Amino acid sequence: MNRDASSSSRIPTPVTRALRKLGHDIRDARRRRRIPVAILAQRASISRMTLNKVEKGTPGVSAGTYATVLFTLGMADRLADVADPRHDSVGLALEEERLPQRIRLPRRQNPTKPRAS
Repeated sequence: MNRDASSSSRIPTPVTRALRKLGHDIRDARRRRRIPVAILAQRASISRMTLNKVEKGTPGVSAGTYATVLFTLGMADRLADVADPRHDSVGLALEEERLPQRIRLPRRQNPTKPRAS
């Protein structure tokens, strides 16, 4: 069996779609900039075959390679915000659920009683 076929069968469909969209968006960004495949591949220090896989959204390509291609296109600035806590509505809601109902001040030690050491 082809290795790509077996590994992609374990990847959830929404992830596959998101990677495919990312790849197509990268391809469109390269075309808008009128950069040939060979030049972008050279600038990103990857092979033309790997760039072809990136532009197809192949799941087997490393996240570092996608990030490098985005950097080479001048588009890496938003990459750091992908999992930013400010945009994590589910995480923020869960965190809010776990907030304590009451905040109590710690008990003060009685100054007349000596502290146990």
